[in-house]
Amino acid sequence: MSSIHANSARDALSKLSTLPLLAGRNIDSGFVVPTVAGCIDLVVHLELRKGHRRVVELLAPSGNVTSGVIEASAIFALDGGQLEPTGSYPTRTVKFEAAGFDPARVLAP
Repeated sequence: MSSIHANSARDALSKLSTLPLLAGRNIDSGFVVPTVAGCIDLVVHLELRKGHRRVVELLAPSGNVTSGVIEASAIFALDGGQLEPTGSYPTRTVKFEAAGFDPARVLAP
């Protein structure tokens, strides 16, 4: 688990893919982006309002990259001020299942 400052969950993935490129010419996005896509299971985006942090989005990367962009789906998002399931499910569930967690049970309406 780690934290990163970003304006959205997707922006966090982009930032995670960009920061290592600052290391110099010994690394490129062709290596970094798929690596980030393959190792991040969930991105939880929080916002700060009136001195309190609250979850505003949960994003599940698929592990795939299309045209240099990490594919991901929002599984929870704010709707009318409430965090609600979007109807999307994480595509990679092996780690969740190994930990005894069933995403379908939590995400079911």
